[in-house]
Amino acid sequence: MPSLPATEQDPSGPEGPAATVQLNHTAVYAADRSLAAEFLAAILGLTVGAPFGPFLPVDLGNGVTLDYYEKRDEPIQSQHYAFLVPEARFDAMIARLEAVGVTYYADPGHTEPGRVNRLFGGRGAYFADPDGHNMEIMTRPYVRP
Repeated sequence: MPSLPATEQDPSGPEGPAATVQLNHTAVYAADRSLAAEFLAAILGLTVGAPFGPFLPVDLGNGVTLDYYEKRDEPIQSQHYAFLVPEARFDAMIARLEAVGVTYYADPGHTEPGRVNRLFGGRGAYFADPDGHNMEIMTRPYVRP
């Protein structure tokens, strides 16, 4: 793919438009959008919004929504979604997973059941949603090089 000249990439320099790019929403495919959206909202302590066309949104509270979209004609390909959550709410999320019988894991490969990790000075866990998406809750963001 050809690159754009620097003036077309970001005409106002490094603090220009690229510095304000934010994720607004993403579609999450589900066999049953209501089941999947309600599941995640219940675990995270959120609410499901009103349907918006074919989408059922879960507002994450930071200007981003997960827009659940029902896709019944083909298998759902597993995706990974990571949520930065407050330390004070982490234990309640783990308790909700346990209450509904969903196993959580310390690792993304789901080989350490019933354990949490302690990466980057926080805590984290992975679990599967009803469609097999690999969900992650973490209390500290990853430290990137």
